[in-house]
Amino acid sequence: MSEEEHETFESVGAGASLTYPMQCSALRKNGFVVIKGRPCKIIDSTSKTGKHGHAKVNLTATDIFTGKKLEDVSPSTHNMEVPNVTRTEYNVLDVDDGFLSLMTDAGTTKDDVKVPEGDIGKQIIDDFAAGKDLSVTVITAMGEEAVIAVKDAPKA
Repeated sequence: MSEEEHETFESVGAGASLTYPMQCSALRKNGFVVIKGRPCKIIDSTSKTGKHGHAKVNLTATDIFTGKKLEDVSPSTHNMEVPNVTRTEYNVLDVDDGFLSLMTDAGTTKDDVKVPEGDIGKQIIDDFAAGKDLSVTVITAMGEEAVIAVKDAPKA
């Protein structure tokens, strides 16, 4: 490799993978799974014996970012990908042009989180305009993130 060429590798933190494998039979309701390339929360999981004696697992799940319902059927002995999901609380500093300006625990600002659509987004905009101190919960999985909850920030 010449000196001008440098390989860059996108990373998601401290070498963390976006997903990890888990045997299908170990997946449970309220757990997470990747279906059709989307991170989902499992709302129902049923096992049935297949026609050649191998158990099949029917998974019903909702996309954690869009809320869309997805289903999948897989042999119970096969591995499925499970997304690494993190929840982080931030204090809201500003609401501007459809984006939130958030304060991290380290004291830095994070300005790339969109104001969510629907009731949560409306509550953030209305409460912030009313001068309330707000705290939001941001869920992150597979390189995407979204605000899933809002509450009054604790008084310091």
